[in-house]
Amino acid sequence: MNVQTITDIFFDLDHTLWDFERNSALAFQTVLKHHSINVAVDDFLKIYVPLNKWYWEQYRKEELSQAQLRYGRLKDTFDQLGYDISDSTIDVLSAAYIHELPMNNYLYEGALEVLDYLQSDYRLHIITNGFQSVQDGKLKNSGIGKYFTTVTNSETAGVKKPNPLIFHKALEMAQCQAKSAIMIGDCLEADIQGALNVGMAAIFFNEFKIEVPSHVQQVFHLTELKAIL
Repeated sequence: MNVQTITDIFFDLDHTLWDFERNSALAFQTVLKHHSINVAVDDFLKIYVPLNKWYWEQYRKEELSQAQLRYGRLKDTFDQLGYDISDSTIDVLSAAYIHELPMNNYLYEGALEVLDYLQSDYRLHIITNGFQSVQDGKLKNSGIGKYFTTVTNSETAGVKKPNPLIFHKALEMAQCQAKSAIMIGDCLEADIQGALNVGMAAIFFNEFKIEVPSHVQQVFHLTELKAIL
């Protein structure tokens, strides 16, 4: 990667800048209490978190619809907990969670510092597989929306990362060539390989220090980007 040629930086949002798991836990804490669901939030999350990850992987692969994702992850969680709950209540909880999620806005440590540092030398953008209304709320309520020139989401693009079309759409919106762009994200398949496949550079945000292929450039903390870019 030749940093001298980079003009535009594309970030993933959830699990990269916006601390999804922390904010999601707070949202469920509020929702379960408000709707008098007699389940300890820690017990709920222990089952929900891996289920949600699986459902998102299926959604990304076009195996599930948005509605199936939102219903199924809750239905399966309550089933595994042995908690009797109606479909109508699941629908109410799902809508309440989607509403509550952008109200909690913890960012990863160093996120603001890095965005402040990068904005003077690069145009910054977002590419996300998240739902537009929810992601827009996160960007606005967390105060980081001001940093980004464009925001490309899977709903408006019609496809999800790692599909090349969403990257081409983002580059078109940014009026940027792939060779002048870099993608930063937490998913090796969706963010890193997806970007590399269209000729962009990429940096993997390796929060959990997993083993990665030798060709993948990585950082373990967001502030490490300052030494690269």
